[in-house]
Amino acid sequence: MEMKFCQSCGMPLSEEVFGTNADGSKNDEYCVYCYKDGAFTMDCSMDEMIEHCSQFVYMYNQNTGKKFTREEYKDVLRGFFPMLKRWK
Repeated sequence: MEMKFCQSCGMPLSEEVFGTNADGSKNDEYCVYCYKDGAFTMDCSMDEMIEHCSQFVYMYNQNTGKKFTREEYKDVLRGFFPMLKRWK
């Protein structure tokens, strides 16, 4: 099975963290932290989202075995985010 990622923040997606549409149904493109009740939870630019997500570098490192600094992780996100639906 192919791993899905939130098309706003890049977080790995699973049933437990799917966002919700306006009608309350699950949205399998965005996580609950980015998309709730059919709307984005944060009105921000891609750079602002990268800054926000970079604070979770410890989780990325823990899940991947990497040892990125926050600045190194921002570089990773700058390469990944332009491929996400919200930022294309």
